[in-house]
Amino acid sequence: MQKKIFAIHDEEEFNNAALTVFQFQYHNNPVYQKYVDYLGHEPTSINHYDAIPFLPIELFKSQKIYASSKTPDIVFSSSGTTGMISSMHPVADVDWYKESFRRCFQQFYGSAEDMAILALLPSYLERDGSSLIYMIDDLIRQSKHPASGYFLYNHEDLFRTLQNLKAAGTKTLLIGVTYALLDFSETYTVHFPELTIMETGGMKGKRKEMIRAELHNILSTAFGVDQIHSEYGMTELLSQSYSNSKGLFKSPPWMKVLIRDTNDPLTLIKNGRAGAINVIDLANYYSCSFIATQDLGKLVDDTSFEILGRFDNSDIRGCNLLVQ
Repeated sequence: MQKKIFAIHDEEEFNNAALTVFQFQYHNNPVYQKYVDYLGHEPTSINHYDAIPFLPIELFKSQKIYASSKTPDIVFSSSGTTGMISSMHPVADVDWYKESFRRCFQQFYGSAEDMAILALLPSYLERDGSSLIYMIDDLIRQSKHPASGYFLYNHEDLFRTLQNLKAAGTKTLLIGVTYALLDFSETYTVHFPELTIMETGGMKGKRKEMIRAELHNILSTAFGVDQIHSEYGMTELLSQSYSNSKGLFKSPPWMKVLIRDTNDPLTLIKNGRAGAINVIDLANYYSCSFIATQDLGKLVDDTSFEILGRFDNSDIRGCNLLVQ
């Protein structure tokens, strides 16, 4: 079944795979089984992915969400401010995670070997258990460009590196936590139109949240680029969605975003209406692929979505926290 997940090409194949994964997780993930039973759903009667129950993401903080009998290869944990309870995501097969994020990145940005990858992710590097850092570590290794690497708070070094890469005409990706990119932009201006800037992780409590248009305008001006890219991922998932234009995110074929009614969490709503985000990530095979997040958004069409913010009083998390 796992190999078929990355071979999905159409809606019918996605639905068939989702139903198969659901049955596997219902029978092998005790927490998810208990949740489905509590809702009164009969698993054998579900014949479409939109009828599959979505597990509240908060349960990753208090329960072991796991569908395997083997010892996990790795356990990822979420970020947050002091005193918050972190989500824990045990991953049975870390090579499967690599397969997922490599395919995601390849689909949207091409081969990592063809670019320099620079990372400005201080809040992630300063803790253990980040799935984002695991992914970036791997992409940097794939890049093999001598300039690729982390810069932490070394903004002057980052500035010089960007200038050198621009002069050499090197295809370059700079991925940074949002507040760190803003910190850099307050001191340095780099006119590098070919640069891909990708923001991830929001303000992490370091700065006041900003609307996306204002943030992207500041960063576009500071780096001399037309568009700011974004990554949407989280500890509880093994796949990512990416945006390369105006905050519209797209997902790989084995991942799908649905929108639920904020007043009736078991009801899905149509394109163009705001609500809470449900994610199907079929790469989450040995965990739970059907997750009700605390993010707010809306479907623009069948292939793209927007992030609008988060529920009031919800935790600061590692995924994109920008508001529209």
